[in-house]
Amino acid sequence: MLGYQPVMYFNDSFDYLHVATEPYPHPLRPNGYAFLLLLLKPFHSFALVAAVQHLMGLSMGVMIYALLRRRFGLPGWGAALAAAPVLLDAYQLQLEHLVLSDTMFTFLVVSAVTLLLWHDRPSWKIAAAVGLLVGLAWLTRSVGMPVLLGVLLFMLVRRSGWRLMGVTLAACMLPVLAYMGWYKAENGKFTMTESNGIFLYARVYKFADCHKMKDLPVREYPLCTEPANRLPNSQDGIWNALSPLNRSPGTRFGPENNALSNDYAKRAITSQPGDYLRVVAYDFFRVFRWERTVFPDPATYSQYEFRKTPTRTLPDWQMDANSIASAEAKAYERGDAETRVVEPFGAVARGYQDVFYLRGTMVGGILLIGLAGLVPLWRRFGGQAALPWTLATGLLLAPAATAEFDYRYVLPAVPLAALAAGIAFSPEVRGTVAGWRRRRGTEAPAPPVPVEQPETKVPEVAAK
Repeated sequence: MLGYQPVMYFNDSFDYLHVATEPYPHPLRPNGYAFLLLLLKPFHSFALVAAVQHLMGLSMGVMIYALLRRRFGLPGWGAALAAAPVLLDAYQLQLEHLVLSDTMFTFLVVSAVTLLLWHDRPSWKIAAAVGLLVGLAWLTRSVGMPVLLGVLLFMLVRRSGWRLMGVTLAACMLPVLAYMGWYKAENGKFTMTESNGIFLYARVYKFADCHKMKDLPVREYPLCTEPANRLPNSQDGIWNALSPLNRSPGTRFGPENNALSNDYAKRAITSQPGDYLRVVAYDFFRVFRWERTVFPDPATYSQYEFRKTPTRTLPDWQMDANSIASAEAKAYERGDAETRVVEPFGAVARGYQDVFYLRGTMVGGILLIGLAGLVPLWRRFGGQAALPWTLATGLLLAPAATAEFDYRYVLPAVPLAALAAGIAFSPEVRGTVAGWRRRRGTEAPAPPVPVEQPETKVPEVAAK
């Protein structure tokens, strides 16, 4: 916080700020994070926003440590090791310093998981709190919907009972349905966003071949692109000025474009399932590479790093007929809202980020450790570690399946993966493995005992 004051920005930051300034249901992404900015707006301090997000990161580390130490019986050093990634990873710290929804989303999910794992059988109050946290996470990022499915499946496997599952579902849907009702009142459609089809179009953009699609409707022809004319990245299918989406009438994130893109993308997936699985697998396994490469482009990647000069200055984007992004940021701060690099603290942050971060291969190793901890408890579907491990894997897979790989989408999965890896060393898992070894030892056939052969006496021949 000392090196980059008061906060850092990403391209999406200004949409959130615009909603916090003039609340309305955004068609591109849900507004949960914008509500946090709106809540903090009376203080007129981006430094406070950053401080709250850093406290969320610290709280996640404390929750992981407390769970592993108190609930799963790990020694202090083991629990601290599992909490270290969310506390010490430089890119996690930088993400907490950005005006972005990811830290809030991760905090809500980790809080829900902590509440659920702390109790063998949650009370209805705990079940309601878990559901509310998941609902708020869903309002923060659309990927919260699969989190709900994972939580309900875990409760089913743990035999929490239909009533508690119903309480969790109802508590989750309460804020979600209220938000969707607001969206319908403003836009005439009962939904959360109108961008899911457009993001799915970006996913198929790199492989969709209209020559392989049977009975392609004429209205979808403008979305076709010949392989030789495709832009470099999947996200270019949305954001680039040359995107085929710009050939269609209406706004890019309007209901017509969303429905058209959704139909086209689903047609591409069903017509080319092998190509779809190939790009999903490629982006999923990209997570586990050792080297961190510049992706998707230098301009975007630079916003994920501490630099000598701020890479995202306040833009003069026209947010609506009467609003400019830079003016809204200055009004929120009631002063200069530009990011200022303060030395030598900025240099310390940059040097730290060059060394102390979790490489992709390390993330893969953490996931494998967690998976190994599920195996001894397979009769109970992996035990309690199944929840954080499944959610972590799902959070890594969801962007690859529905949009595109992005480094910022990896970080929300790390605390959950680290928690699952820590549970793999709990006394329950170690005791089960020790029991296997003892049984194998007792069931192994004893080595054969050598039988002594009676000595054969050779009769002595009298000397002549």
